[in-house]
Amino acid sequence: MSTQDSPKTGIEVSRRKKLTRSHKIYIGQILLEKGIISPEDAERVLLLQKENKGMHFGEAAQKLGLINETDVELALAQQFDYPYLLPGQGNYPPELVAAYQPFSDQMEIFRAVRSQLMLRWFSEERKSLTVVSVAPRGGASFLVANLAVVFSQLGERTLLVDANLRQPCQHRIFDVTGKQGLSDILAGHADMLEVISKVNSFLELSLLPAGTLPPNPVELLGHASFLDLSQKLSNQFDVILYDAPAFSIAADALAIAASTGGILLVARKNNTRLADINTISEQIAYSGAKVVGSVLLDF
Repeated sequence: MSTQDSPKTGIEVSRRKKLTRSHKIYIGQILLEKGIISPEDAERVLLLQKENKGMHFGEAAQKLGLINETDVELALAQQFDYPYLLPGQGNYPPELVAAYQPFSDQMEIFRAVRSQLMLRWFSEERKSLTVVSVAPRGGASFLVANLAVVFSQLGERTLLVDANLRQPCQHRIFDVTGKQGLSDILAGHADMLEVISKVNSFLELSLLPAGTLPPNPVELLGHASFLDLSQKLSNQFDVILYDAPAFSIAADALAIAASTGGILLVARKNNTRLADINTISEQIAYSGAKVVGSVLLDF
């Protein structure tokens, strides 16, 4: 699996075309409810549609200068229960492409990876996956954050676990406050239900932040309590994604993968050496975990 050769399913690639072919009137209703157009504007649009058979509501409204492409995409997203945000909404960084650019080329990559993972890995028996970079700044945290959003957009009950107990970042990406998290649960200082946070902008997405930075992350992640927690989480969520520290930093990812069983390996163009990938693949195989796929990021 890579960003260069992962096949895009017909459902994913043609989504935009399918959306623009249906439900013309409903789009108008959404635009009205949001106050983007007025009832008088809607009458003008309908009149133009009558004069031009086959013209979509959004297309007619754009032709009249009443709305822009962003307005159409927002209405389509709401109509098809596909949540995303306009620039300025929420408090997320622009790197969270899945929140702000649902029809971008990068999003096609995320959806293609999601499709491959649904086919190759996730099932009733397998709900968890470790996402890890080969080297620092490899893009794993960026990738897993966006994957968590696109899985939630599919309607899957999704949990993103920040298992990087050395340099966590998911709490900043998703603007989640609170000091406790995964490490505090494993140390017996917090309850699981108390520290898992719902991500307000995405109804099916939750985050378990890293929590207090411990002096012994490998030992915590390799303890039986981590396996017990993973099993409990599997009973509550459909998809659980673990963000782990890069392989070249520590062995944490192998400890995490012992519970998830699978690893999605992330490399970055002009940043990751092939020799490192081969060495790490051997280590993973020796540990008993499985490399479910690899993603080469070039952005």
